[in-house]
Amino acid sequence: MGIPVTVLMPTLAPLAKVSRCRAFGANVVIHGANIGEAKLLAETDPEFAGLQYINGYDDPEIVAGAGTMGLEILEQLPEADFVVIPCGGAGLLAGSALAIKTLKPTCRVIGVEPKRCASFLAALEAGEPVAAPTTPTLADGLAVPTVGGNAFLVAREYADDIEQVGEHEIALAMLRLIESEKLVVEGGGAAGLAAILPGGPLHQEVQGKRVVVPLCGGNIDTTTLGRVIDRGLAADERLVRFVAQVSDQPGGIAGLTKLLADEGGSIKDIYHERAWLQTSISNVQAKVNLLGGTTERDHAGRIDPHSKAKPNPKPDSDPLTPT
Repeated sequence: MGIPVTVLMPTLAPLAKVSRCRAFGANVVIHGANIGEAKLLAETDPEFAGLQYINGYDDPEIVAGAGTMGLEILEQLPEADFVVIPCGGAGLLAGSALAIKTLKPTCRVIGVEPKRCASFLAALEAGEPVAAPTTPTLADGLAVPTVGGNAFLVAREYADDIEQVGEHEIALAMLRLIESEKLVVEGGGAAGLAAILPGGPLHQEVQGKRVVVPLCGGNIDTTTLGRVIDRGLAADERLVRFVAQVSDQPGGIAGLTKLLADEGGSIKDIYHERAWLQTSISNVQAKVNLLGGTTERDHAGRIDPHSKAKPNPKPDSDPLTPT
C-alpha cells in the first residue's frame, strides 16, 4: 500500500517477529523491557510526532477486527460450549467475546493470561486498567503490564471469566502441540490450551464440552524453541535429574551408565564431583540429566532405588523462566 510504518517492540520480542516486520519494510524500533514501555515511547517521543499511532490491542478498529474471529468460530462450530482465548492487552478477548456472546449468549468465553503478567485480573480488582507486576514469561506476546482501556470495558462486560496459567503449563502446552499436532506455537498462543490440559485451571470444567482454543501466534526463535522443548520435557517429567553415589574406582561410572541403558534411559548431561561429598572418600557423586527412556512418571524411581532422585521443580519455583 506504500504507507510507511514504524513498529515499536520491547527488547524481549522474538527475533523472528522483528525480522519479518523488517522484511515487510517496517522501521522497527526496539525499546523497553515490555510492551508497555515500548508503547510509552511511541506516545511521548518527539521523533514520532505527527504519526498516527495505532494501538495493537486497544484501537477500536483493532478490537472490532478481532471480533471477526468470534464470528468465524461460531460459523464453523455453532455448537461450541467454550471459547478459551489468550489475553494480553485484552483486544482479542474483547472483540471475540462481544461477537460470540451477541450471537450465542450460552457459549462461555474465558480469557487466559500468564501468572507473570496478570494485568486483566489486576484491572478487574481495581475496577480500571492498572499496571500489574510483570516478570519474564514464555508468553512474551501476552506480557502487557496494563490492559487497554477500550478493550477492558468490552471484555469485562462480555467475557465470562479470566484464568491464569504458569510457566509449567505453558511449556507443556507448547510441547503437546509440537508432538501431537506438529505445530510450532509461541507461548502466548498456547496459553488457551495450557488452561484446559490436565493441571490447568479449566481442565475439569471443560470435560465433555465442545471447546475452541485459538492458537494465536507462531513467533518464536529457534534457540528459544529448543529451550522450551527441554523445559516442557522437564515439566512432563520425561527429562529428569538425579544424584547417585558411585565408586570412584575404574568402572564406577560405567556401572551407572549401564544401569541407565538397561532401563532405556539416555544421558543428556552427566557431572561428577568429589569435593562436596561427605561420605566415603572412595565414592564420587554423579549428577545426571536423563532423557529419552523416561516416558513414564515413575520411571526415574525404577532406575535405582538407592539414588537420590530429585523430582523436577514445581511451577511455583519458576524453573521455566527464559534465560
